[in-house]
Amino acid sequence: MVLNMFEVRVEAEFAAAHFLADYHGKCERLHGHNYRVLAHARGTELDAGGMLVDFGVLKKALRDVCSSLDHSNLNDMEAFSNNPSAERIARYVFKRLRELLPGCPLAAVDVYETPTSRARYSE
Repeated sequence: MVLNMFEVRVEAEFAAAHFLADYHGKCERLHGHNYRVLAHARGTELDAGGMLVDFGVLKKALRDVCSSLDHSNLNDMEAFSNNPSAERIARYVFKRLRELLPGCPLAAVDVYETPTSRARYSE
C-alpha cells in the first residue's frame, strides 16, 4: 500500500576548507568548497495550519547548523575524525537538525560539494 506523502525542502550554504587524510589524490591537500545543503522533511500528516513543517523553522535550524561550519577548517572538528567527507558532513547536519527540531519528520540531508557531486544521509 502506498501512502500519500508530503515533502518539504529547504536549503542553505556555507564555505569551508577540508582535506581527506586517508585519500590518495589531490583531495588529500587542503582545499575548500562552497557547500550547498538541502534538508528534506517527509510525512503523511499536516498540522492544524496545513503544514508538514514550517519552512521558516526548518530553514532557521539549517542555517544555524551551516553557520557553525562556515569559514572553518572542517578537519579541526572532532565530529569528522579528521576526514570530513561529504557523507560525514551530511550525517553531522542531519543529527544536529534532529537535536534542534525534535519531532520534525526529517527525512534526509543532501550535501553538495559541487553542483554535480552530492552525498545524502537519511535514517
